[in-house]
Amino acid sequence: MTDHLKTALVPVTGSALDKVTVGLACDLVRSNKGTVHVVYVIEVSRQLPLDAEVPFEATRGERILVQMERVAKAHKCKVEGEILQARSLGAAVVNEAFLRRADIVVLGTPYEEQFGAPTIGDIVPYLLKYSPCRVVIYRDTQPGRESN
Repeated sequence: MTDHLKTALVPVTGSALDKVTVGLACDLVRSNKGTVHVVYVIEVSRQLPLDAEVPFEATRGERILVQMERVAKAHKCKVEGEILQARSLGAAVVNEAFLRRADIVVLGTPYEEQFGAPTIGDIVPYLLKYSPCRVVIYRDTQPGRESN
């Protein structure tokens, strides 16, 4: 699977899964001397202009990107970070995958339940449907279960 992977796109949110997904993306592209593009997406509500100033979120995003750059460097991987503003996380990731000609998107998702059953939320189906490239979903372990 990693034969031709040179460009990975990893959306980050500030969760503990970010380190895992950035590390995984680095592992996937390293043998091809590839690059991991880490994006922090600020979702801007429709009541505001898309380019509205959101200093708290921008500062948070910068902090997260710096942390992810450290993770990538520890994995001996080239990394680029960017903050995006968009109406929707899914659409922003798909658009960025097109623009960067990404070979793969690596997304982390927490274990969540809805009505007592596991759920994958909205972003996973959106990416699986619209992504122009491969998608790897890393779902966190179920609470109370030990990971190996």
